Amino acid sequence: MNDMSVSIAESILFAVAEPIAVSKISEIMELSEAETLAVLERLGNELDSRDAGICLLRFEDRYQLSTRPKYSDYVVRALDNRRNSPLSQAAMEVLAIVAYNQPVSRAFIDEIRGVDSSSALSTLISKNLVEEAGRLDLPGRPISFVTTDNFLRCFNMQSLADLPPVHAETLMEPDVDTDSDEEDEEEFV
Repeated sequence: MNDMSVSIAESILFAVAEPIAVSKISEIMELSEAETLAVLERLGNELDSRDAGICLLRFEDRYQLSTRPKYSDYVVRALDNRRNSPLSQAAMEVLAIVAYNQPVSRAFIDEIRGVDSSSALSTLISKNLVEEAGRLDLPGRPISFVTTDNFLRCFNMQSLADLPPVHAETLMEPDVDTDSDEEDEEEFV
């Protein structure tokens, strides 16, 4: 691996501007996946060591260059973006349903929530947090929805495995006094 390999990988990631699979980068650079991973690791380390304005993000087997979070305010001001409105409670509910159950149909989401979710789903699609992922093999062949790489980036996750558990790992069970139960039984006998 040489400096040119790191520069080539950086150029590819910059030009693509979206997460790109290691296998695709390997193919373009004509390197093995192990060599490509070493190049990407070196690129990430170089960017981190000099506290560059960009950083290398990993999403499972895909990589992307992105603004380093601590400099994002300056980029937003430079681009003069209007402030994004926060997600509504309904949109957060739909996003959680999709994230934990994907791929899902709109009917599945509506059934869980008990109300129509088309507006919240449209909002999530427009914010690139959820996307269509084909059709499910169910009657009527409904469209399926999954979360996007942007969802992972916004919630600072590398993969869906980073989602917090749905239920607490250790649920507290109420203390049961077995002696008092026996006494109660005796009273009713």
